[in-house]
Amino acid sequence: MSSRYIICVVGARPNFMKMAPILRALSIKLPHIQVLLVHTGQHYDKDMSDRLFDDLKLPRPDINLEVGSATHAVQTADVMRKFEPILDTYQPCCVIVVGDVNSTLACTLVAVKKDVPVVHVEAGLRSYDKKMPEEINRILTDQIADRLYTTERSAEINLKKEGIPSDQICFVGNVMIDSLIYGQKGAPQVLDILKSAGIDPSVLSGLKDYAVVTLHRPSNVDQPDSLQHLLDILIEISNRLPLIFALHPRTKNNIERFKLTYIFDVKNIVFLPPQGYLEMLGLMSSASLILTDSGGLQEESTALGIPCLTLRENTERPITVEQGTNTIVGSDRNLILSCLDEILAGRGKSGRVPEFWDGAAAERIADDLKAWLVL
Repeated sequence: MSSRYIICVVGARPNFMKMAPILRALSIKLPHIQVLLVHTGQHYDKDMSDRLFDDLKLPRPDINLEVGSATHAVQTADVMRKFEPILDTYQPCCVIVVGDVNSTLACTLVAVKKDVPVVHVEAGLRSYDKKMPEEINRILTDQIADRLYTTERSAEINLKKEGIPSDQICFVGNVMIDSLIYGQKGAPQVLDILKSAGIDPSVLSGLKDYAVVTLHRPSNVDQPDSLQHLLDILIEISNRLPLIFALHPRTKNNIERFKLTYIFDVKNIVFLPPQGYLEMLGLMSSASLILTDSGGLQEESTALGIPCLTLRENTERPITVEQGTNTIVGSDRNLILSCLDEILAGRGKSGRVPEFWDGAAAERIADDLKAWLVL
């Protein structure tokens, strides 16, 4: 087997958006290198993952480890066990991991122990909340990876504080925004999205102004009291601004399990099943507000210039607050409704697009990789 391989790892929905532009850039900048796309299968829901390959024009995986859902420990161990033979077979010149999911850490651990260089895209982001599994994955991956690509200047500061040498760090910008810019032309209109979901046309007429809602983090949806509290706030908001709620399978299951299904009868909340990437982009692009606990949507709302209220106590993407349209509101009802007042009065955060969020981050990664690996 040739050693002139690069292995790119994806495991969950956000990874696909980050990896798609990298694969395109590598095919142009390093055409003599064979790139293998390994899907760990960590995210196995068809609606939440498979459609993304078409939306992003992402090639189908060369290898699917089909790990599926499990506890953090079991899932991480299964990815490691199944990824090791792939490295033995192809002996790549490096492994590229993105983001902060279990697959990111698992594949990094295997590669480092087999002396294969690891490249971490979206390095250095910190929430400083170790109750978040993603925070543990981020910290450990950055400590042992060989090349660290950052999306914002503060990430380099975080890495240096943790003892990472500056010559391992490269500021390239945000590949999520590469995908957003690439996909905007293909994003459908909101009315088409709702019609295709079978929403009654009489509802559509009242949705000229609306907010998009997503919820999926365990801290928000895995406890009945926390989930009910947020759902009740959403009902209050819907009395003033209609909501389109793209319902994550985890959230839907917990609404039913905790007997909170009254939310489905609220007139001004439209529930949609999990949406493809282009559909979510279409929904967000025309929204007046985004309410979310997703890291990716914080970035996308900033790039789109749409006010975002993040339903978490912290963020690993501070640039979206400092420069962008994001406000951290947690589950504070009064703060959420106060921010809503400001947005409806036309005084929502407008922000600005951060440095290097320009659609060319993946090209900068490919250029640097070519020099760093001497390819």
